[in-house]
Amino acid sequence: MFLDGYGPAILDGAWVTLRLALLSLCLAFAAGLAGAAAKLSGTRILVWPATAYSTLFRGVPDLVMMLIVFYGGQVMVNQVTDALEWDYVDLSPFIAGVLTIGVIFGAYFTETFRGAFLAVPAGQMEAGRAYGMTSLQVFMRILFPQMLRHALPGIGNNWLVLVKSTAIVSMIGLADMNFVADQAGRTTHQPFLFYMVVCLLYLCVTSVSSWTLHRLERRYSVGVRHAEF
Repeated sequence: MFLDGYGPAILDGAWVTLRLALLSLCLAFAAGLAGAAAKLSGTRILVWPATAYSTLFRGVPDLVMMLIVFYGGQVMVNQVTDALEWDYVDLSPFIAGVLTIGVIFGAYFTETFRGAFLAVPAGQMEAGRAYGMTSLQVFMRILFPQMLRHALPGIGNNWLVLVKSTAIVSMIGLADMNFVADQAGRTTHQPFLFYMVVCLLYLCVTSVSSWTLHRLERRYSVGVRHAEF
């Protein structure tokens, strides 16, 4: 029997982990763009909250923040629903995981995108405006594609760390592959076997991700002359 009958459950848990990572990445990407735009705006009312956000969420351990969001968030939601006399709302571990990981890595993406935006020569945006492009056209056709080229190494590194950070969600009861492997290891007294399977699954995801990111870097570097050493 495949992994003492726990094989299908671990694969289901791997799918949960992958969905968690992808949704967290989407949230982190959006939060990072918003944070970078705020920090580069030059407006104090936007710069200060963005700076506080990136400082706070990069400074607090992921597990601590996960527990705060899951347990503290549930209390806050209940207080709001009680005040409004609404039905009880349960904050699921999956939603708490997406929110926590997405917001945490949004702080890292903020700095990644900020540096990438600054790396794009300002003269190119001025040239775009001189050609009659709107601000949105300048952003979509000139700024964003070049920013993405500079940001891809940082995006790739953040994504790989994000994937590994999904393991902490098992601490709040989400049935991801780590949670299933822990239960299977306790039941069969073979923890090494199941954790090795989880290691291999994570390695598969990160290997495919590394290959894909390498292809993207090559795609966005077409026509760019690299320094020779």
